[in-house]
Amino acid sequence: MEKAQSPISIPQKPAPLDPPEASPKPYKKSFVTTLMEAATLRSPSFKEDTYFISHLKSSEKKALQELKEKLAASNGSDDDCTMWGIPLLGGSDKADVILLKFLRARDFRVFDSLHMLEKCLAWRKEFGADGITEEDLGFKELEGVVAYMQGYDREGHPVCYNAYGVFRDKDMYERIFGDEEKLKNFLRWRVQILERGINLLHFKPGGINSLIQVTDLKDMPKRELRVASNQILSLFQDNYPEMVARKIFINVPWYFSVLYSMFSPFLTQRTKSKFVISKEGNAAETLYKFIRPEDVPVQYGGLSRPSDLQNGPPKPASEFTVKGGEKVNIQIEGIEAGATITWDLVVGGWDLDYSAEFLPIAEGSYTIAVEKSRKMAPSDEAIHNSFTSREAGKMVLSVDNTASRRKKVAAYRYVVRKSTIV
Repeated sequence: MEKAQSPISIPQKPAPLDPPEASPKPYKKSFVTTLMEAATLRSPSFKEDTYFISHLKSSEKKALQELKEKLAASNGSDDDCTMWGIPLLGGSDKADVILLKFLRARDFRVFDSLHMLEKCLAWRKEFGADGITEEDLGFKELEGVVAYMQGYDREGHPVCYNAYGVFRDKDMYERIFGDEEKLKNFLRWRVQILERGINLLHFKPGGINSLIQVTDLKDMPKRELRVASNQILSLFQDNYPEMVARKIFINVPWYFSVLYSMFSPFLTQRTKSKFVISKEGNAAETLYKFIRPEDVPVQYGGLSRPSDLQNGPPKPASEFTVKGGEKVNIQIEGIEAGATITWDLVVGGWDLDYSAEFLPIAEGSYTIAVEKSRKMAPSDEAIHNSFTSREAGKMVLSVDNTASRRKKVAAYRYVVRKSTIV
């Protein structure tokens, strides 16, 4: 049987005619680079709880039982003792998952866990958290921009994106945070986004029981958002324990790394293992490690556009790597006359040349320059284009990284629709 060939081809470089030059002197890292590397976590990746009772230590099982007894003693058969529609006194696996989250947040200290849990129940009742997902809070301009749920990671966790760079605009800032009442309304909206994400969780042993949080620090006005950020952080820490499996920070400025290196020693190993820190320009490379390209938003080097979400699950993409000094050709063969090919292509951090050509198979036919070679800027989003062929042939998508030494992640997908004309 003949082995199927990969559609990706890499033109071979000619052998050098002269002996290679001596190796350059070792690169000396700058102070900022050193700080960035120091802030990049090398601790073991966070391992999420399975929430199987059989996986708990005997001391943890005992703490869970004690928490159930104390909660029952203080609440009786109170119907209000529920979270996310799950009765906490029902003895179900789902209730155990929630109780274990509070225990884990307080290192299985039963008294502290009970105190945190009862404060959270009181807050949810006062705040009206159970019905908040259906409220119209009037933040249409912020949806899909500042905070939003979009897609899943490679393990099935829902992903929540946060980006506060729009608030560097003073008019926007005043409109949203201009007074105490506006700030309260924004916090309510931010809780609404989180609650929608939590509604996607399974709350069962072995299931998906936490979210992934991606925070874009690009252009974030630190000083102006200090009050709002502190309130959001406090509110989430107090009332949503162990709801985030991983916190990914992208477009991180160098000064953030300095701050992190200072407070890092005071964080627990468990907390630090949830953090992923990525400097500016590395968003796609970082996110692809955890999220498939078709689920990564286009502004971060992925293929997911808001309009795509209306058409059901995204079409899977093929991933590849473009090495420094390399040109990659993606050849899509077997395109019939009259067929229409639609493709998406992206390279993280672009800064290279892209082109698309159609090569007819008939002798004497000319190559068609579908998209002339052009330089793609680092901020350019994914290519989305289509072409209808008049004759049979193949499409060749090219990315030329020969002018760069940097390796880049990339992804593409395509669909060919045959002509319906008989």
